[in-house]
Amino acid sequence: MARDRKPSRHRSRLMAASVAALTLGGTALVELPAAAAGKPRGHDVSSHQKNVNWQSAKGKGAQFVYVKATESHTYRNPYFNQQYNGSRNAGLLRGAYHFALPDKSSGRTQAAHFVRNGGGWRSDGWTLPPALDIEYNPYSKHKCYGLSKAKMAGWIQSFSDEVKRLTGRRPVIYTTTHWWNTCTGASRAFGSNHALWIARYDSATAGNLPAGWRFWTIWQFDNGSGSLPGDQNLFNGSTAQLRKFARG
Repeated sequence: MARDRKPSRHRSRLMAASVAALTLGGTALVELPAAAAGKPRGHDVSSHQKNVNWQSAKGKGAQFVYVKATESHTYRNPYFNQQYNGSRNAGLLRGAYHFALPDKSSGRTQAAHFVRNGGGWRSDGWTLPPALDIEYNPYSKHKCYGLSKAKMAGWIQSFSDEVKRLTGRRPVIYTTTHWWNTCTGASRAFGSNHALWIARYDSATAGNLPAGWRFWTIWQFDNGSGSLPGDQNLFNGSTAQLRKFARG
């Protein structure tokens, strides 16, 4: 995911080599994975992208977007309104995501902050379910935030329960297979009722999934080198299924 306050260091771990690119008119364009055929394209943005040209993004093929709303229990993306409302006005399905810092406060506290600041949901057919971005700590050497595997799984459950209580939807979980299996002890407690947003770059497929999931719903296949603003994503289904996913 795009970070707001400090460059992320987890990208170098995730990428074994440079993403294959095409050069067209001096602009590097990420080559879509073979698995992309027929799947809706989307992207995710944060304050790094500032005020996004949403008509341009739509013209380049974007059908959906996730917008960073919050981080921890105090931060809110200052560009959230332009990004979240602007994407909807341009005709994209959009949703909000929260970047978790489990060492700063409880899952319940961060979920409440998220929902108060853009992480809500309604079944209007345009709003994607809230999403939790949980991955290696970009601010410290403690990549699992100093939590035990059991406490990390408990933190995620607390966040999910509060989001469900406040919005009626379980959050989508964005993560990597390595982080999940390392920091939750390969917990299988979430795969049956949480959609998976998997991050895996420079690959023809989404690869092995975190414990508990049998399929991915969204695949982030590139982290900022594509034609759409921010990171590049695919939805694992048709456009009709994407709209059904939004409606809940």
